[in-house]
Amino acid sequence: MRIMDPHIHMYARTTDDYDKMAVAGIEAVVDPAFWLGSPRRHAGTFYDYFEHLLGYEAQRAAEYGIKHHCCLSVNPREANDLALANEVLERLPEYLDRPGCVALGEIGFDRGTEAEEEILRKQLRLGRDRRMPMLVHTPHQYKRVGVERILKILAEEDVDQQLVIVDHNTEETMPLYAGFDVWVALTVYPVTKLSPERAVAILRQYGTDRMLVNSSADWGPSDVLSVPRVANLMLRSGFSREETEKVVFQNPARFYSQSSRFQIPEGLAPTGVSTRLGASHLRVG
Repeated sequence: MRIMDPHIHMYARTTDDYDKMAVAGIEAVVDPAFWLGSPRRHAGTFYDYFEHLLGYEAQRAAEYGIKHHCCLSVNPREANDLALANEVLERLPEYLDRPGCVALGEIGFDRGTEAEEEILRKQLRLGRDRRMPMLVHTPHQYKRVGVERILKILAEEDVDQQLVIVDHNTEETMPLYAGFDVWVALTVYPVTKLSPERAVAILRQYGTDRMLVNSSADWGPSDVLSVPRVANLMLRSGFSREETEKVVFQNPARFYSQSSRFQIPEGLAPTGVSTRLGASHLRVG
């Protein structure tokens, strides 16, 4: 079984975690920019963080045979300091063009403020003009309303939806994607997001086309082995090995391979990308 974690914050994890992940069969990770736990006060702290993800973190992963890629952005939680966010956006393009950066993200909503929407729209335009994959964060509260707002903004900004992952979904948001072209991600994270059982139930109901599973593991109470646990539960729940690997490896690799800087692990099946999560793909009930 081949596995990658398409959303994990390795900056916040120990080197021992890389060892556990390698033993569990995780071959590749994508490490998106995120809030560090306390407000940043200077643009330079963003640039140092970007350099860390592009350099040292990739090196640390490689020592355990794991391919590390990153996404870079102003995270939605950090968008509310508009002056600082706009200062960072002035230099963000030079980092987006660096080897190892395969997408723009996380972007999206935290509290759903006007400042967050302003920075979201500016970053969507940046990714749209570069034809970059983009990773969109959904808010922790009022999630259904937040997803509806995100999908509306994607349409208004004329973003190619096949270049977008909308992340951190739950049972209440899944029906909203019928007829849309975005990729849909489920985050298995104790307490605040999904359990493996809930994630597998969603996959059973809605199918596996353009569906991803991630851990979003960070400095909180999280599990770097969430994706292998979902894979194991899928197999025990009656999913085939092909369906399981599609969710935990093939789908995320196909999504990120839309970036020319994504180094596709050997063995990626050369099949095309699905184009719509519509009536022909949704399995409801």
